[in-house]
Amino acid sequence: YANPMAMNTWAADLYGGVDVVGLCHGVQHGAHQIAQVLGVDDRDLDYVCSGINHQTWYIDIRAKGRKIEADELIAGFEKHPVYSKQEKVRIDVLKRFGVYSTESNGHLSEYLPWYRKRPEEISRWIDMSDWIHGETGGYLRHSTERRNWFETDFPKFKAEATKQLSEHKRTTEHASYIIEARETGRTYRGHFNRRNNGIIRNLPADAIIESPGFVDRFGINMVEGIELPIACAATCSVSISVQRMSVEAAMTGNIDMLKLAVLHDPLVGAICTPDEVWQMVDEMVVAQAQWLPQYADAVPAAKQRLAKATVKTRDWAGAARKVVRSVEELREMKGAHH
Repeated sequence: YANPMAMNTWAADLYGGVDVVGLCHGVQHGAHQIAQVLGVDDRDLDYVCSGINHQTWYIDIRAKGRKIEADELIAGFEKHPVYSKQEKVRIDVLKRFGVYSTESNGHLSEYLPWYRKRPEEISRWIDMSDWIHGETGGYLRHSTERRNWFETDFPKFKAEATKQLSEHKRTTEHASYIIEARETGRTYRGHFNRRNNGIIRNLPADAIIESPGFVDRFGINMVEGIELPIACAATCSVSISVQRMSVEAAMTGNIDMLKLAVLHDPLVGAICTPDEVWQMVDEMVVAQAQWLPQYADAVPAAKQRLAKATVKTRDWAGAARKVVRSVEELREMKGAHH
């Protein structure tokens, strides 16, 4: 369940030899949105999602047995009073690709090079009603506000853990259903992250894909022979290459491979030059050295390069402060407007 989930699963599978499954709830949450815009109950919606984690696509949607085409889905999202404002990136991608993405507006735009290219463009696509909808620095602000959550919430979690299971409401998270299926043999269908090996025909065999599967006492059995729409496959393939390089860099401590991974990230490439990427990675490895022991041998050389750096260092902290001020101003303006 821990992000970066596809890369963690990849490393555990390839380097750790662990029988592992990566799990995410983006598929269920997006399906709930689709049910709402179509005006049906969640239980009346049947769908097939496939791709890679955070870039998974609803390639087949049926409401009460009726196949839903892209035009109907677009119309439903555009007229929805909430999602039409919160999910502008997802709706735009839906119009261009013909399929809906599992990820939130802010999350999806982190993996694409087209929407966060320039500051003046970002405001066209984000919604400030909640941090997850694309607020710049939203994760940082949310985490900062909740930094003391253990002090306030952990005692509540411990108290709740004493209740009988019958008193808890079961969620749509996959884990408990997987355990139930393995132990009882009752088949469970879900969307799981496993090594591809031909499951999705037009994605690399070594990739960690997110796709439908069935679980019973024999384990997780994935549905094979899926082919993604070509635009979806192209977008996924870029991130798969980044993931492959990132995993190798993390497991070997190869800072040059790490720089190549960052360089090939689509959003980084939309903003930064190669020199800026190289210097930024050096800065990050030096700043976080105590948490990155695999790069210990690379840190001295990185420090030397930074001392001789010819690229003007971006004031990341100053930029972050400007973002926070801008967010506060936007919130004040929004409050005054209401």
